[in-house]
Amino acid sequence: MQATSITHPAVVLIASLALLLGGVADARPLDEAINQVVDANLAAAKSQRKVNDLDDAANELLNDYRATIQEFDSLTLYNQQLQTLVASQQAEIDSLREQIDNVSTIGREITPLMTRMLDALEQFVGLDVPFLLEERTGRVAKLRAIMERADVTNAEKYRRILEAYQIENDYGRTIETYKSEHTGNGGSARTVSFLRIGRVALIYQTLDEVEAGVWDRSTREWIVLPNTYRSSLRKGFRIASKQAAPDLLRIPVSAPRSVP
Repeated sequence: MQATSITHPAVVLIASLALLLGGVADARPLDEAINQVVDANLAAAKSQRKVNDLDDAANELLNDYRATIQEFDSLTLYNQQLQTLVASQQAEIDSLREQIDNVSTIGREITPLMTRMLDALEQFVGLDVPFLLEERTGRVAKLRAIMERADVTNAEKYRRILEAYQIENDYGRTIETYKSEHTGNGGSARTVSFLRIGRVALIYQTLDEVEAGVWDRSTREWIVLPNTYRSSLRKGFRIASKQAAPDLLRIPVSAPRSVP
């Protein structure tokens, strides 16, 4: 005889509930572990972000530091250049001040020098062969007038005096002819032609070529020339007028004198 077992529905329900409740109780520690892992991951990610932020900030500070060092080096070099420039400018200022002081000293010394130069020039013209006297004495007079003008610098005054000396120097190396009034040795004034050969000879000839004379340095008088010089004088006047090529001339010349 086979035994038959019959299960009551209430018993099955109770068993199912027991199994369900047991499974739920076992899942709680797993969820907590998962939550802890998730929290740890979140915390790690947050920490990583902080690390990244700190690393970025450190890199930015490092770049700023390097830029500051580079700018400091550039400013240091620029400052050294400025110091060199300032030293050079100071040296230039000191030089200019010294030059200004020297100019003041030279200004006080050059005025008497220029006055003495004019006196010597005037005396020289008065003792020289008497050619172009009106022009030469007029030049000296103009220079004396310029010396009294405050609107003319000492440099310009000195330049004009040197220019006058140069003109006088050039007279000794040139030949020229010109017409002017001539009174002879106290005679009446008349227009004649003059022939100047450097400072070696000064000769006059009347416009009709009838009379000619030469300045004698020793007696400081005019000496009438004989007619034997007429042809040579005619050639000399043509050469001075650039109507003939330079050539030898036969002219009277004062004998040289010894200077004591």
